Amino acid sequence: MNKLGDSLIVSGQVLSECFCCDLSACKGICCVEGDSGAPLTAEECTLLEQEWPTYAPYMQKNGIRSIEKLGAWVTDCEGDSVTPLIDGKECAYAFFENGICCCAIERAWSKGETSFRKPISCWLYPVRVQKLANNTIALNYHEWHLCQAACRKGEQLKLRVFEFLREPLIHCFGEETYKAIQEAADNPG
Repeated sequence: MNKLGDSLIVSGQVLSECFCCDLSACKGICCVEGDSGAPLTAEECTLLEQEWPTYAPYMQKNGIRSIEKLGAWVTDCEGDSVTPLIDGKECAYAFFENGICCCAIERAWSKGETSFRKPISCWLYPVRVQKLANNTIALNYHEWHLCQAACRKGEQLKLRVFEFLREPLIHCFGEETYKAIQEAADNPG
């Protein structure tokens, strides 16, 4: 772990492991597999409640039915707020295009219909944010067998996890924090 300032700890894997999503290989399987939906912040839950009809034109019919039945977000078995699933499988906000699982929220964002790009847990993946004591935040690398193609592609491109996640890291933590992460990666020890 690398402590950056008083309130951020970054795992060594975020600094050193290589990663770059390869949708042509994985087909967006991370939006289909797993124990529950995408983790959500309280603010994201409110946004989904207000805006989910904006995403509906891009969603599958059974995704819309799932939200009408369960709500725009649900509480999972661990008590966390998450996106609802369709019959225990893909995210209710997912749709398929050319065999690839895509996000209806992000599609609406790309068309300028919403300011919400997608849940930060999705945008920051494979990094998981953990809140610790004293308002400290830990950025941990989540290793998942489904992302082996992303690890291979990252190796080929020599793109480290934090570099792959440059835009969402800056969005969440600011340019200065990103520079500190880059400095820690480039000058270990």
